[in-house]
Amino acid sequence: MVRIEPLAKPITPELLELYRSIQPSTIGHLTDFGYIRGLQPLVTPIRLIGTALTVRLPHIGSAALREALELARPGDVIVIDMSGDEDRACWGEFRAYKAIAKGVSGAVVSGCVSDAAVLRQLRFPVFSRGVSALTTRSLELEGEVNTCISVGGVAVRPGDLIIGDEDGLFVIDPKRAEELGRLALEKQEREQRSRVKLGYGHIGGHINEGGEVT
Repeated sequence: MVRIEPLAKPITPELLELYRSIQPSTIGHLTDFGYIRGLQPLVTPIRLIGTALTVRLPHIGSAALREALELARPGDVIVIDMSGDEDRACWGEFRAYKAIAKGVSGAVVSGCVSDAAVLRQLRFPVFSRGVSALTTRSLELEGEVNTCISVGGVAVRPGDLIIGDEDGLFVIDPKRAEELGRLALEKQEREQRSRVKLGYGHIGGHINEGGEVT
């Protein structure tokens, strides 16, 4: 039986705008908490930002993921806890098609993905432990949607902010996100001024007249 909890509030447009140009590696200068270990992007360059819609699967059964995709909203990031199974793939071509049609921002999988060639062509943002031909099955087993899960050593709650690029992934509590985001943006602006001062040109961005990185 699949347990389905109500959808969490989406990340506000103001927070999404704040994090639009923030790099996860900048966040990594400010905190260790929330860094997801062991997952890699399937394609690069990649940029992932959105609201966590969480799923827990019982290894082989993927019924909960099917339910989550039906509930998904534009801007959601599907975050999947494979209950410790790092070898089995729960995400592939047709799930990516469904996610794209729903406006989903990306997927984060504690296990593997399949149909790698098609996923690379689609350039749908996916982070996983790797690629596998061993997959989940359409079995009506247990599972959970919109509950607290664990991915890469981090607790992920429905409604958390997910941000990722080539350097990795962070999960951020929305209650903390504004303060952390402003600190990160200030750090990036200082770094850009240092690039200009040292003659490194516009690498990493451009500072406009208001002192903002663009």
